[in-house]
Amino acid sequence: MQKFTAIIPTKNESLNIVAALKSVSFADEIIVIDSHSTDDTIEKAKQFNPDAVILQREFDDFSSQKNFAINQAKNNWILLLDADERINESLKNEIKITLSNPKNDAYWMYRKNHFMGKVINFCGLQNDKVIRLFNKQFCSYKGSVHEEIVCSSNNYGFLKNKLEHYSYTSWEKFIEKQKQYSMLQAQELKKQGKKSTFFHLTLKPIIRFIKHFIIQLGFLDGYRGLVLSYIFSKNVYNRYSILDKLNKGEHCN
Repeated sequence: MQKFTAIIPTKNESLNIVAALKSVSFADEIIVIDSHSTDDTIEKAKQFNPDAVILQREFDDFSSQKNFAINQAKNNWILLLDADERINESLKNEIKITLSNPKNDAYWMYRKNHFMGKVINFCGLQNDKVIRLFNKQFCSYKGSVHEEIVCSSNNYGFLKNKLEHYSYTSWEKFIEKQKQYSMLQAQELKKQGKKSTFFHLTLKPIIRFIKHFIIQLGFLDGYRGLVLSYIFSKNVYNRYSILDKLNKGEHCN
């Protein structure tokens, strides 16, 4: 089997870090790339796995953070896991089999999304997929917010088993992450010279809610589908509201 390095990016992931480390314990090397957490994330990581490599770096954007850690990895094959994701036993075995004789340079994984204690089956998340296993000789991250792996060989594959995604640990933590995404997206839009309009601040959030709750069947997820559709809609409003403030030179928290 090809040796591989597991990489976990963190920022105040005290609630997740031990489970994430346990999830990738079969890796030949583990790197935690931390954005100067102010909680006990690092202490817990060191206590649970003293052999894990701990790197700390000031956060600028998601791609730069992940690419920095990838460049430090001893192995060419990388398994990148966000702190709120988990590798279950079936996926673990499939990864081992895949790395015994890799036929592709980057592998997509579908995600099973958990929110407020239940699996979300609709709301636009039906076909949610991410690249988490890849050969760094051909792959790197691009994009500052919704970062994606770009594979120079264009040799992509799919794994059958799903990656478990627990995006919700507490309401405060979830909202904090959404605000961070909105801020980064607004900053990216400002770099592109974009401006907020009446459409962006009023109609676009409504359209986004209808898309997730009605068109993408979020109502079938019940109350959780309603909450998620509202959050997706609110994120659109927040993004363009922050952009408007940035363009006016106002301070944004």
